[in-house]
Amino acid sequence: MKTMTSTHLQQRDKAVNWHPYTQMKTANDIVPIVKGKGLYLYDQENKKYMDVVSSWWVTLHGHSHPYIAQRVFEQLNTLEQVIFAGFTHEPAIQLSENLLQLLPDNQEKVFYSDNGSTAVEVALKMCIQYAHNQGKKKTKILAFKNAYHGDTFGAMSVSGKSFWTKPFESMLFEVVFIDTPNSENLEQLKAKIKDHADEAACFIYEPLVQGAAGMLMYEAEDLDNLMKFCREQGLLMIQDEVFTGFGRTGKLFAADHLTEKPDIMCFSKGLTGGTIPMGITTCSDEIYNTFWSDDRHKTLFHGHSFTANPLACAAGLASMELLLEEETQTSIKRITQQHSEFVKVLSSHPHVENARQIGTILAFDCRTGQGTSYFNEVGKQLYHEFLQRGIIMRPLGNVIYLVPPYCITSGELEFVYQNILEVLDQI
Repeated sequence: MKTMTSTHLQQRDKAVNWHPYTQMKTANDIVPIVKGKGLYLYDQENKKYMDVVSSWWVTLHGHSHPYIAQRVFEQLNTLEQVIFAGFTHEPAIQLSENLLQLLPDNQEKVFYSDNGSTAVEVALKMCIQYAHNQGKKKTKILAFKNAYHGDTFGAMSVSGKSFWTKPFESMLFEVVFIDTPNSENLEQLKAKIKDHADEAACFIYEPLVQGAAGMLMYEAEDLDNLMKFCREQGLLMIQDEVFTGFGRTGKLFAADHLTEKPDIMCFSKGLTGGTIPMGITTCSDEIYNTFWSDDRHKTLFHGHSFTANPLACAAGLASMELLLEEETQTSIKRITQQHSEFVKVLSSHPHVENARQIGTILAFDCRTGQGTSYFNEVGKQLYHEFLQRGIIMRPLGNVIYLVPPYCITSGELEFVYQNILEVLDQI
């Protein structure tokens, strides 16, 4: 009866739902999840799965965290929603105050939106209108090759050109793409930036880790060097911390690895502990003041129905409190150390290439002889093999990665490592 019930849910789902990044015709059966607790998700048959990708990198503290749930429940019974144009509320004010205290000291203002893509859209519009409000026309954008900043049109434009964006290429605005920096190409990158600085509204980048591109990592020192040069060229910088924020890199933000400061920062994913969608774009006073005017035409005309939703703000406040607790910070350090040790093991494995790690993010390429690609068929095989073992992973082609919630124990992490080695030995 239980199996029939699960099948029934799958049939109902297939009849009405279109899932993200999924070719629905060839997709295997979707797994109905009925509850979550901590590291684990449970299906209709009460089989539990270790969610070691934090449900697309959002669930910082584990599923159904009682403290976040209580805070959201209390807010739900007080104020669930209010238009944020002309009105405000305590949770939004407090969340902005708390977040700004943790960011580089040039971040002074908070603009709320709905998700990571829209946080990026807001940032891009701020930079383009920053120039417009000063009577300048700067419409080019600088970005890294292999970037991923979201799936809305502005975010797609500044993301690396690929099969994801190909159907829309003629509709995307002009972007100058450069390689991520290293000790060998820095001078070449600086020369290219200088060539376009007068026309460019901004430079947008994922700091230290390009997530969706396959967890590609580069050095903080090289990014610092590039940022310093951008500052000298008068180029605004957007630091997309949608993925890297809130402890993922081993520090609260990727910004904490850097000396240079961005003009704008983008946040989402772990912002609410994975509880409720929310996006945030922060900026410096210099940017904000170009919109501060008696001229209404200089207004930032952007908004969302659920801007600064009180429930999401309550979840964000609760998640941030948990993040700053000594217990959570100790867990982040422990996971970071365990990952570091396991990378050494992976590096000597015959079926592994390019084992890498920063903070709680661990990744490696599975050696297949076909190169690294999102469409590498081994990804499907690995996904289903790990699922059978009760471990949720979502390989990026032949790139396997771990981004676990901070509640994972040492024993649970060792269990995942052991299964990875067993699966690798079967390839």
